[in-house]
Amino acid sequence: MANSGDLNVGSVIRFGGELCKIEEYIHRTPGNLRAFYQARMRNLKTGKIVENRFRVGEAVEVVRVDYKQMQYIFPEGDFIVCMNNETYEQVYVPSFLFGEGLKFLKEGMEVKISFEGEDPILAEAPVFVELVITYTEPGEKGNTATNTLKAATLETGAVVRVPLFINEGEKIKVDTRTSEYSERVK
Repeated sequence: MANSGDLNVGSVIRFGGELCKIEEYIHRTPGNLRAFYQARMRNLKTGKIVENRFRVGEAVEVVRVDYKQMQYIFPEGDFIVCMNNETYEQVYVPSFLFGEGLKFLKEGMEVKISFEGEDPILAEAPVFVELVITYTEPGEKGNTATNTLKAATLETGAVVRVPLFINEGEKIKVDTRTSEYSERVK
């Protein structure tokens, strides 16, 4: 068993019988009171945010989570079908686990999936993806002086804001964590 000092952001623990991933973890030392850890956690089954204070040295059950790189194949209903690159086994992953990164996935991409036993509990899209713009208003040459953005539809159907000089048919790099344009790909 680990104690509260062993935790950090990204750790998966069993809290109240449920699996939770720590998203924010701060050590607090208020005035003349005892120190404690303030944790903000996301319940992995329901997606709800839970906050809790842990005493220094309090016993906590850290869950061992296995991460695997898998290949995204296709969506099927409320699930995403992914393939294990080593065994070619297909795994059905609930699509809500990908969060906002789901709209940037296209067939053949590598995704990171976490398992507790045989059950997928976490899924992450690649941090940066390169996608082609299928529709946007025409760009103007030399219009880079202002920081004005326009909407652009990508090949996956997602819409992101891009600078005015970006045109239809160009390939861009998008940050899937923030859904923002990063740079143009040559």
